[in-house]
Order: sequence, then structure tokens, then C-alpha cells
Amino acid sequence: MAIYRFYHPIEVRYGDLDPQGHLNNAKYMTFMEQARIQYVKHLGLWGGESFLDIGIILAEARITFLAPIQFGDSVMAGARVSHLGNKSLEMEYTLEDAHNSREFASGSSILVAFNYRARQSIPLPEAWRTAISTFENIPAFSN
Repeated sequence: MAIYRFYHPIEVRYGDLDPQGHLNNAKYMTFMEQARIQYVKHLGLWGGESFLDIGIILAEARITFLAPIQFGDSVMAGARVSHLGNKSLEMEYTLEDAHNSREFASGSSILVAFNYRARQSIPLPEAWRTAISTFENIPAFSN
């Protein structure tokens, strides 16, 4: 299992539930997205201004559902970068019970460095590469 150095608390709201009383499947992705944005902010890579300045775009996402999340569950969303490419990075996620670390779901995504104004991919910015590799203790350049 991956080691996560960053976690973000998630509140399960009544409106997040499906008719069976479980967290709606689409919300798992939203929770992972929240962790991703907070991770980027935590590393100082985006200050929360215009979304046109965030510099990454989601190219692929995957979720494995392991246990249902219910109203009242205390959820911690873990996020980490596992691989840095030339123009992309891979992130992994975990949704865990805050009380006992039981894993509700795991996931991953591929993000591409992107200039929204020019509408094109760009090389991963050096500031991102340095901050992420230092925080995660991974190589700044990978094959």
C-alpha cells in the first residue's frame, strides 16, 4: 500500500448519499478531487485564484470501491504523486475511515500540465517538479 504524506478531512453530507443511504459513486471522485486540489495548495503550487492558473488538467481517472461510505462516517482523503513524467504526473488516492484507517476506496489519476489560455499541454513546471519530488521523496525525473 502507498504511503500518504498528505491527508484532507472530508465531511459526508446528507446530499452526498444515494437512495440506499450510501455515498453516491460519483462523490468518491469528488472527494479525491478535493484531496488533489488541497494537495496542490498545500505544496504552494496554486494559491486558489483563477482556475485558469492551476496548470493541470485531468486526463484519466480510476476508482476501486472497497467498502460503502455512509452518512456520519469520518473520512480522510489521502493524496500523493507517485510518478513525474515530462508533461504529466500520476496521483494516487485513498479514502479512509479517520477512526480506524479502514480503506473505503482507492484511486489514481493522470494529470497533464496544461496552459488553459493557450489550450495546450506544456512541460511540467520546474517549481512543481521540485516541490513534489522533495515532498514525496521521489525522483524529479522518471522514465
